[in-house]
Amino acid sequence: MKLLLDTHLLLWAAGNSDRLPADARPLIESPDNELFFSAASLWEIAIKCELAREDFQVDARLLRRGLLDNGYSELPIGSEHAVAVGSLPPIHKDHFDRMLIAQATVEGITLLTADALVAQYPGPVRRV
Repeated sequence: MKLLLDTHLLLWAAGNSDRLPADARPLIESPDNELFFSAASLWEIAIKCELAREDFQVDARLLRRGLLDNGYSELPIGSEHAVAVGSLPPIHKDHFDRMLIAQATVEGITLLTADALVAQYPGPVRRV
């Protein structure tokens, strides 16, 4: 199965955090699953790190390199993804999360999230 990790899951998985939900770990560690990260997540991390957000204190360049070195595939943001954001219901106002949902929908990849609000979207979203 193809899995796109939302930004927090990505940070928790990369940092071996105890905040990573127990249901997420077997999905992330399974060799049967192909793991993806979005350019939108790295963009969000870079911005929030610059704003000195405590939950985003990571070098986006190092994180990207580590993810690629550990077998994750990068999902760039394309115009089809940008256009798809406009057709999402107004459940959530976070632009980064909305982009991840649009990307998952367009690409047919399951978005893994621990966010109950994000999990309300129709389509390939799975809450862990």
